[in-house]
Amino acid sequence: MRLSAAAALLLALMLAGCGDSDVGESQGGPAQLDEPIQLADCTDWEEGSVDERLGTISQITTFVSQPVPGTGGTGVTLDEQKAYDLFEEACSHEQAQGFTLYKIYVRAAAFNPDLRAEQPEN
Repeated sequence: MRLSAAAALLLALMLAGCGDSDVGESQGGPAQLDEPIQLADCTDWEEGSVDERLGTISQITTFVSQPVPGTGGTGVTLDEQKAYDLFEEACSHEQAQGFTLYKIYVRAAAFNPDLRAEQPEN
């Protein structure tokens, strides 16, 4: 069941990237990378300031933690510092420059329990 929830989340993220919506763009909130969260990649990460990077992690975490339709659950999130370290490592490789940050994030959250944030008890 967890795999189908991850697949539903990935589909939702991909669909969120369609159209010309301003989702993920700065609207007076915390700093973020220049690209919307569904398009931000390792090149953007490398060019961003610490505040922009942390703002982008916050946006990805907020999006991922939304309810997953039809499952009664929410997406699995990463601890902020562990997400930052994950992006630092993943984006340090030249061949990763086009990798999108949200895909790195959701895959790490789905397949690496050591990086996950504490989940609230229901």
